[in-house]
Amino acid sequence: MGSPLKSLVHDDDRYQRSFHLFLERSSEHQCMRDFIHSKLPDILSSIGDGKSHLNVIGVGSGAGEIDLEMLNELHKKHPGVTVDNEVVEPSSQQLHNYKVLVSQKPELNYIKFTWNKMTASEFEERWKLSETTKKADFIHMIQMLYYVKDPGATISFFQSLLDKNGKLLIILVSGESGWGKLWRKYRHELCNTEISQCVTTGDIKSLLDSKGVSYHSFDLPSQMDITECFTEGDEKGELLLDFLTEVLDFNKTASPELKDGVLELLRHPDCSMESEGRVIFNNNLGVIVIDKPN
Repeated sequence: MGSPLKSLVHDDDRYQRSFHLFLERSSEHQCMRDFIHSKLPDILSSIGDGKSHLNVIGVGSGAGEIDLEMLNELHKKHPGVTVDNEVVEPSSQQLHNYKVLVSQKPELNYIKFTWNKMTASEFEERWKLSETTKKADFIHMIQMLYYVKDPGATISFFQSLLDKNGKLLIILVSGESGWGKLWRKYRHELCNTEISQCVTTGDIKSLLDSKGVSYHSFDLPSQMDITECFTEGDEKGELLLDFLTEVLDFNKTASPELKDGVLELLRHPDCSMESEGRVIFNNNLGVIVIDKPN
């Protein structure tokens, strides 16, 4: 029997609200920024190979805050270089927010932005139809491989677009995070079968290893305060539970057994630690960097 639970992605408004609450409650963006300012410059230093123009593709760029930090590091490494930046994002609200952010930064005049309101698979389809020979120097996919049917095929396609010395950067939750533990136990009940959804860097590394694809990886420690999830009827707790399970109205639609099991696991030392009366979830991320295929 199919699962009666509806995926959170079907309600963009609730998804955006739960996502913003997640960003407020977690060190997600901070740990990414630490990586971007400390490790990314070395990764970006070898791309371009002396070219005066670089092509960048952001897949699932969201509202653009993290994209612009990466583009800033790229600019520092390659001053004087112009950039063509393809933004791929299916949410019109997020795309609007990104455009507003760019409009407030006249110093980005060295970047030409191309806005693609579409999913990664729609972008791939359009790219193939256009038969373009354009190549990319830097492609990044941050927290988006959950929303594709076949992560391996998506990675292969975007890796095939890399130019000489090009880099493909992937960020996902770590297999050792609380998410990884939650999905291993409740994949069947929670994970949407139409998309990969419950995928971690552990899964991607296994996939790349099986294909003999070499990569570099980094761990990004991150945490998230989920204390309200355990207060019955707390609105923020319910939004966070929706985000953690990726289920729309999880609190109202999940069976009592599933709800109890998920809450018990979320509180378990495998997923969270308790500190000063707060429940702090392990939100660790991983980064994978892949080169152009040989």
